[in-house]
Amino acid sequence: MFNKQNLFTELEQLVKHSAFSAGAKSTLMQNLQRLKSSQLNILITGATGAGKSSTINALFDMSIAEVGYDTDPLTQDIHCYTLNNLVLWDTPGLGDGIEEDKNHSQRIIEKLAVADSSGQAMIDLVLVIVDGGTRDLGTTITLINEVLIPNLGPHPEERLIIAINQADVALKGPDAWDHQLNQPTTQASAFLERKVTSLTQRIKKATGVDISPIYYSAGYSYPGHQQRPYNLAKLLYLIVSKLPKNKRVLIANQTISKQESNWTDNDAPDYGKKTTAILWEAIIDSSTAGANIGSNIGELFGRPGEKLGAAIGGAIGGIVGGIGFLLGF
Repeated sequence: MFNKQNLFTELEQLVKHSAFSAGAKSTLMQNLQRLKSSQLNILITGATGAGKSSTINALFDMSIAEVGYDTDPLTQDIHCYTLNNLVLWDTPGLGDGIEEDKNHSQRIIEKLAVADSSGQAMIDLVLVIVDGGTRDLGTTITLINEVLIPNLGPHPEERLIIAINQADVALKGPDAWDHQLNQPTTQASAFLERKVTSLTQRIKKATGVDISPIYYSAGYSYPGHQQRPYNLAKLLYLIVSKLPKNKRVLIANQTISKQESNWTDNDAPDYGKKTTAILWEAIIDSSTAGANIGSNIGELFGRPGEKLGAAIGGAIGGIVGGIGFLLGF
């Protein structure tokens, strides 16, 4: 399972006890200090009832979260969850009234306009949760086309994910979901794919932006029944792959849910492996940038360090390997 030690603490120990030169060690330590002081910010939004909270709980280890509010007193209904270096901004649901939606939309726009100390947009990624069980997507379409895309910079598709939740109840009827295998039936898959196509086309027609949503289920439980998440590993892979490469490592720092069953059921078996690979690459690239260590990278990251695609092992492999174990790697 996951290594309990903080990722950066373990990396610092590896550097300290490596055989690198004093100059290389100094550079590596500076890189790690810079990473430790940085933050990854993800804004999560969507219509009321779409399942933002259940998605957050399924994806992340909320037992370590510190809960706060937006620092602006006028936006105190934006919840802020801090999990080590990861900050989740949970915005109020839209669709409860014209004036409420107008106010919430303005607050989202203001949040997207905030810059960090380097002048870059503070929000690294926006995740829009769509209610797969409703046929009325007007509120969500308006949010995407009129609020998010115009305020996400010149390439909004690089900072935006659209995920259709509640795939298990999107199509009504007794044969809409295979509860034993926890996967959509043929009819449900076709229905969900049509919903994906419709959303893609409506966004493209209104904004000219190409974004292809995915569908998933965050899962649920109540007395006597528990439904495991579906395609959650796919959603996590999409999130990690869209993050700035120099910040991907931050999501690996003990933030991902340790509930093994959350990652079991997906439409393909290799999302865990792909997520592990890009996190591994990000850890190496971020921590070794500018350090003159050459092929000796293996001394720090486990043999054979010069063959990254094959190298999950050694001390650092224990950190990322825990993620791989949970996600089916």
